[in-house]
Amino acid sequence: MRKNQETPKVAPARHRCAIYTRKSTEEGLEQEFNSLDAQREAAEAFIQSQRREGWIVLPELYDDGGFTGANMDRPALTRLLHAVEAGDLDCVVVYKVDRLSRSLLDFTRMLSVFEKHEVSFVAVTQQFNTSTSLGRLTLNILLSFAAQRQARRLRWPGHSWHRKAGPSRCALA
Repeated sequence: MRKNQETPKVAPARHRCAIYTRKSTEEGLEQEFNSLDAQREAAEAFIQSQRREGWIVLPELYDDGGFTGANMDRPALTRLLHAVEAGDLDCVVVYKVDRLSRSLLDFTRMLSVFEKHEVSFVAVTQQFNTSTSLGRLTLNILLSFAAQRQARRLRWPGHSWHRKAGPSRCALA
């Protein structure tokens, strides 16, 4: 090969990314730009930052507005898991881990499905790599906190720690 001749660049493999968004209540979902939109926008920006690696956003919307993260009874999540099992995507992207689940058991089940089908998982604001043991450990610790928060909500229904916290109090939520 001659020195002035360039080697052809190989395009990165296409990495199909599905974005999953969730909001526990329906409050504010009627607004033109709501929490689900903000989550999607952050995930799209992250995927765009990875475009040189071949990452692309899939057009299918997986939005669960008004559904708790404490269980898996969510229509968009069900569709997402079917798409994972069908091999329709390579990566699931969320804004934060607790948008996918607040249940450690459910999240572990979903990760098992992802791993079985070679689908990676990314939490945009928490930069996790589920392919490493350290990444899985970190996710489990974070989900333990999310599960604890959910358990506290169930013990004291209607009690809002966040709203009750005054200037001298610590907000627990």
